[in-house]
Amino acid sequence: MSNQTVGTETQNIRRGPITVALIIGAFVAILNETFLNIALADLMHTFNISATTVQWLATSYMLVIGILMPVTALLTGWFTTRQMFLGAMGLFLLGTIICGVAPSFGFLLVGRVVQAAGSGLLMPVMMNTILYIYPPEKRGAAMGLIGLVIMFAPALGPTLSGLIISALSWRWLFYLVMPLAVFSILFAAYFLKNVSEVTRPKVEIPSIVLSTIGFGGLVYGMGSGSEGGWLGPAFMIAGTVSLVLFVWRQLTIQNPILDLRAFKYPMFALATIILILVMMTLFSTMILLPLYMQKVMLLTSFGAGLVLLPGGLINGVLSPLMGKLFDKFGPRWLVIPGMIVMSIVIWLLSRLTSSENSLYIIILYAALLIGMAMVMMPVSTTGLNQLPKKMYPHGTAIMNTLQQVAGGIGTALFVGIMASGSQAYLSRSANPTASDQMLNALVSGMNRAFLISMLIAVASLLLSLFLKRTTAPEEEQAGE
Repeated sequence: MSNQTVGTETQNIRRGPITVALIIGAFVAILNETFLNIALADLMHTFNISATTVQWLATSYMLVIGILMPVTALLTGWFTTRQMFLGAMGLFLLGTIICGVAPSFGFLLVGRVVQAAGSGLLMPVMMNTILYIYPPEKRGAAMGLIGLVIMFAPALGPTLSGLIISALSWRWLFYLVMPLAVFSILFAAYFLKNVSEVTRPKVEIPSIVLSTIGFGGLVYGMGSGSEGGWLGPAFMIAGTVSLVLFVWRQLTIQNPILDLRAFKYPMFALATIILILVMMTLFSTMILLPLYMQKVMLLTSFGAGLVLLPGGLINGVLSPLMGKLFDKFGPRWLVIPGMIVMSIVIWLLSRLTSSENSLYIIILYAALLIGMAMVMMPVSTTGLNQLPKKMYPHGTAIMNTLQQVAGGIGTALFVGIMASGSQAYLSRSANPTASDQMLNALVSGMNRAFLISMLIAVASLLLSLFLKRTTAPEEEQAGE
């Protein structure tokens, strides 16, 4: 099937039902990522395990996605759109069933790994399909709908799971997701059409091995942190060496599994760097702010979820609107003001005290997610719009993979900065064991972490000054 044939077919398909099918699947999968966080204490009690052990439910999820995303470009070349999406949702449903009936922690962990395999395949399929079925001048609005799902689902997760756990057991977090996953599969089986070209590229085993060790080792090393002992740094070193070899191999073989030549397109390269930095700042907030609310403001997990909910709702409402504004005005009029708002909010977070009220945090978090809505999808769409069609799977795989790695780096970096800042405060204290001093030390550490996060946000702002509207090479040639 030629590119021209694919293009002709995509002009004749109904975009609306396909987009809805993708969004339903993504919402179910992404909602589940934050669903379990609030149940960790219950799981520790149920299975009689430590906090270090239960954290593997989150670490393994991130690890599997980090390993899978780089090879999604290869899988997209071997399987149709329907096969990829239905296979991903099938894996996710299977993992959800295993989790729901898990008799032991080991079974629960296996279920989460299977769930993560489905989620890791789902996001690249969704973004690739949007790129294929929408022309560049309409992609902003479609990407805005994806942005709604990506931000709204995680924001809803903690609040909704808090309500469920307060009335039912943690197993209902999986039982209630099962019918949603089944509905997504049935809906997609009827409405989703094949839009990508099956090229059956060569399966490059050495690249897959290097990618798995590289991204898997780096994400595991970052996720394990100091609790991993010597294994954390060892995995990071192995991951870094493997990544260097992986990059070298991708640039020297004829059919790479992840075509890094996408970085030859300047707006794609710039957009990817901005997204990496923005994801690091976002993760700093998502990790530190709930910790501040529970440890300093003494809110429950459910209460903290309620404080974060308005920001998530506002972001969800604004994302489609920002997509339409992007189609009309281009990236600069959205991204630059958005980065300014984010930088100001993170600066204010760096000045938190031990006596803030919930309303102030609600306002700051809502403002942060307004800025995020103005930045994330416009930057992604700007970068991907410059790529030729044959590079879409590689471009989305590169962006998703590096954002995942950036999340792992951001988590480890800002938690480490917070810990060192707290320790520095206590070392200067006359009574470091006093409860008020320990509380002030925690706030001081968070202030330092948010300050570093603000500097990264300012760097993102400076880079965003160079963004400009882009078009794919095929369209430039057609216009000549």
